[in-house]
Amino acid sequence: MEEFDGTIGIDLGTTYSCVAVFRSDAVEVIPNDQGNRTTPSCVAFRNGDVLVGDSAKQLASRGVTGVVYDAKRMIGRKFGEKTIHDDVKRWPFAVEKGENDGVLIRVEHNGETLRLEPEQISARVLAYLKLCAEQFIGKRVKKAVITVPAYFNDAQRERTRAAARIAGLEVLRIVNEPTAAALCYGLGLGSGAGAQGADCPVNVLVFDFGGGTFDVSIIAIDNGSFAVRSTAGDTHLGGQDVDTELLRYVLNDLKNRHGVDATSQPRLLAKLLARCEQAKRVLSHATTEEIVMDGILTGGEEYALSLSRAKLEELCANIFARCMTVVQKAMKDAAVTPDEIDDVILVGGSSRIPALRVMLQEMFKGKRLCSSVHPDEAVAIGAAVQASIISTSAEQQSEKTANVVLMDVVPLSIGVEVDDGKFDVIIRRNTTIPYCATKEYSTVEDNQEEVEVQVFEGERPLTRHNHKLGAFILDGISRAKKGDPTITVTFSVDADGILTITASEELANVKKTLIVENTERLSDEAVQKMIEVAQNFSAKDAVAVSIMDATQRLTNGFTELETALAAMPLPLSKKLQRHVAFLTHGKQWLEQQLPNYTETHAVDVKTTKIMKLVQKALKTLQRESRKGTENNNESDSGSDDDDDTNENDGDALGGSGGSTPRDSSAGRKRPRSNPRNDEGLAK
Repeated sequence: MEEFDGTIGIDLGTTYSCVAVFRSDAVEVIPNDQGNRTTPSCVAFRNGDVLVGDSAKQLASRGVTGVVYDAKRMIGRKFGEKTIHDDVKRWPFAVEKGENDGVLIRVEHNGETLRLEPEQISARVLAYLKLCAEQFIGKRVKKAVITVPAYFNDAQRERTRAAARIAGLEVLRIVNEPTAAALCYGLGLGSGAGAQGADCPVNVLVFDFGGGTFDVSIIAIDNGSFAVRSTAGDTHLGGQDVDTELLRYVLNDLKNRHGVDATSQPRLLAKLLARCEQAKRVLSHATTEEIVMDGILTGGEEYALSLSRAKLEELCANIFARCMTVVQKAMKDAAVTPDEIDDVILVGGSSRIPALRVMLQEMFKGKRLCSSVHPDEAVAIGAAVQASIISTSAEQQSEKTANVVLMDVVPLSIGVEVDDGKFDVIIRRNTTIPYCATKEYSTVEDNQEEVEVQVFEGERPLTRHNHKLGAFILDGISRAKKGDPTITVTFSVDADGILTITASEELANVKKTLIVENTERLSDEAVQKMIEVAQNFSAKDAVAVSIMDATQRLTNGFTELETALAAMPLPLSKKLQRHVAFLTHGKQWLEQQLPNYTETHAVDVKTTKIMKLVQKALKTLQRESRKGTENNNESDSGSDDDDDTNENDGDALGGSGGSTPRDSSAGRKRPRSNPRNDEGLAK
């Protein structure tokens, strides 16, 4: 078969997937071998055969074993994550812990037990979509653009790439789903005119509520430029959560009215779940639906339950409220009001739920929601457009796509640890990608020959409150006084959202690179929670940083004073003995009192006052050193007028200095003056 010189676009969904191609100046959504424009993301291992799509979905609805789905909810995750443990309770297939806490799916096939990784299941779906595209186009397909949720982390993106490679596809680009949907809308590739021909910039909100993930993005569209202004979401919230709530209601009804416990019957559970999904779909256009199941009651009687749309809305009120919270967060991050949103684009099958549409209309003051894009196809269409753009030369570009530029963003700030655990941001959240930023650092010890570069993501000023992405050692740096070597750290985020970190020291000509593509990257709703927690703890964080800075300053000052005192000849004069006492009290205050302060202003005032006394004491020691031992002894009987650390200066180390210590008697250990790793970075 001749090779297709173009590229297909694939929306690899949790519950349904879709594939499209842009050719002859138009997008075509490719049907599967059943004639359907979307394909269930299901794989069935049955009687030696592997079935994908509609046939596998039909088996699942009948409660047949060996059907696997929800691979997107597992891909790139750890087995120990709470979300996996929650989902295991409703999955009719077996999931177990793999190597490095990975997730493995156990199935029986051809008389043997297979343990498959989630990307192997996704690969089966992708291979099927690839085959459908080849049959439709009539040529062999090798390249694709694949979409993922905006909040997918590096591990999930890389595992999606791996699934494509297994399926025989080269991934030219990973595109965020809301961005792809906006591209479909903006170019007028739905049933409406779109925004491309608008006379002024347009702000659109993409509400992408799919089967297993939820994203909201604010995107500015201006003459072919698609700039993501903000993104928010939850990679473990979707229409399946609505199905689960309905299932829970049905299970309780079965047990309470008929004494039937279906939770211990996997086949029955699968049938009920499929019926609940069907009821959800019906209730999007009808006000009531009756769930009827034959032969599941004692004696083979029929089970029937009438379900209203109002009941669904009651059961799922918390889910819908979570969706609206994410919408508000996205608008806040983009610094826009509901009045400044020109259009609301609904994407994903579950965006059809009437209650969600009513809530959105209320939030946007009765504004009509966009109906020009197909909720199930918009993402695949946008992916196909982007596929055409990046695989076609400028001379051959369609007029529709010639001026299109996509600009996505990073969901969380990323940076390195410096100065005893502080988080130094290199690329801020919602920065447009691709993006590259560089900062310079140095060593914290004399003759230090290596540094550890620790990389984090999050929104709080201390790394212990953020999430570690990875670390590496830059060794072989020039031996020099601390602070002299220049260590250059560069962060680069590519168009797929993959982060690469490079650290180098020019004088010694050493360089190390780390590509963050492991499962250390944050998973699911932790991203959103970190942002919210950062806002709640901003005041406490400011105090913690202030205390850390004060500790560094005072430790350096006390060390310098201690060194100067050690150089003085013995016996020490009374004046110098008072300096020793001041130093002793200062260290005690630093360790026991400073950590208890609760106001940044009080910390700054007290630190400044003590540092002035330290500097005055150092000047006194310099004068005493010049006088020599004889004059130093003679000063015992002299005046203490020049001594700036007299008895009254003890007041500088007492009390709270205007703040309210958390516990003035607590002998808490102060933060260390050096980084936790003595060979870390100094800012």
